Amino acid sequence: MQNTESTLQLRLWTVEEYHRMAEAGILHEDERVELLEGRIIWMSAKGTAHRSAVGRIDRLLQNRLGNQAWVAIQDPIKLNERSEPEPDVAVVKIDPFDYADHHPTPSEVYLIIEVADSSLKADCETKGKAYAQAGIADYWVLDVIGRQLHIFREPSQQGYQSKVILGEDESLSPLQFPELRIAVLEMLPPVSAL
Repeated sequence: MQNTESTLQLRLWTVEEYHRMAEAGILHEDERVELLEGRIIWMSAKGTAHRSAVGRIDRLLQNRLGNQAWVAIQDPIKLNERSEPEPDVAVVKIDPFDYADHHPTPSEVYLIIEVADSSLKADCETKGKAYAQAGIADYWVLDVIGRQLHIFREPSQQGYQSKVILGEDESLSPLQFPELRIAVLEMLPPVSAL
């Protein structure tokens, strides 16, 4: 029996084509999609725990980083010509034009955080590989259901070489901001909210 997946050729999209589809109305502005590895994929619906965690992380990073970095919430990052995901949180270099003329690129990214309530596997595997191949040095996935933080570092073309999971009672520092100590619990929604 022949494997149909190996016989199908996918037509992969570029970031430029993806933008033209949106401009032409092919992709409606209310559609929750993103471009990853040339494929237009649906983004998971945001549950209340997801929304709460993203808000907590935003407030935490804004307060602690101040003017050291720009904290972007669910904004596009251009990884390469075929990937423009919209991570839940991206800590990026401050841009004099506030990224009015381009989306942040890997050389401008300090840290990416995805919040997972129903998307843990995709965030850790599919998105993780895309971020690693783009050279994102510090990638975190906050699992709001398991109340853990997955830390991915040492990117390579095969994926991240370092993968660590921290419990809610542990803490860590972003690679680019070693003086900033963040407790996993500070990012998680309160248990009563789940």
